[in-house]
Amino acid sequence: MRKTLNFLYDASAWLAGLCMIVLLAMVVTTILGRLLGFPVGGIDSYAGYAMAGAGFLALASTLKKGEHIRVTLVLGMLKGQRRRGLELTALSIAVLLAGFLAFYSARLVWQSWLFQDISTGIDATPMWLPQTLMATGTLVFFIAFLDEFFLELLGKTRQDTPKDQHHE
Repeated sequence: MRKTLNFLYDASAWLAGLCMIVLLAMVVTTILGRLLGFPVGGIDSYAGYAMAGAGFLALASTLKKGEHIRVTLVLGMLKGQRRRGLELTALSIAVLLAGFLAFYSARLVWQSWLFQDISTGIDATPMWLPQTLMATGTLVFFIAFLDEFFLELLGKTRQDTPKDQHHE
């Protein structure tokens, strides 16, 4: 199961990286279009979709590598069961919030597909396409928080687990 989860987090990170490369290509194309005088209308919308996709798809990998900002002032003062209780409480809240985010992101994709929502730009992109990147990223983020919650519940904290299990 650990290998599957790590693959999921890595795949999401690679997709985020791909979105960044696509974003770069679009920015370069826009610059070249301005310099050489050829129109590239609508590309700014796709650059925005790629940027949003990169951000959401990178969430889980960033969490699993311990790169998310955490307020550890109170946590650092606690030891033993109190610290573990606070960790579990914080992770429970995070799982709940990430679950809501994933659910409503997926619901947005479904509604956009159902109502055939399209972008307001000249490109008239079906909105469910770029929204799928966001929904995928939030779903993997939710799974990553569940993973962290169960690791903490089982007593396998970040410091206790081997590096290959947490991508550190």
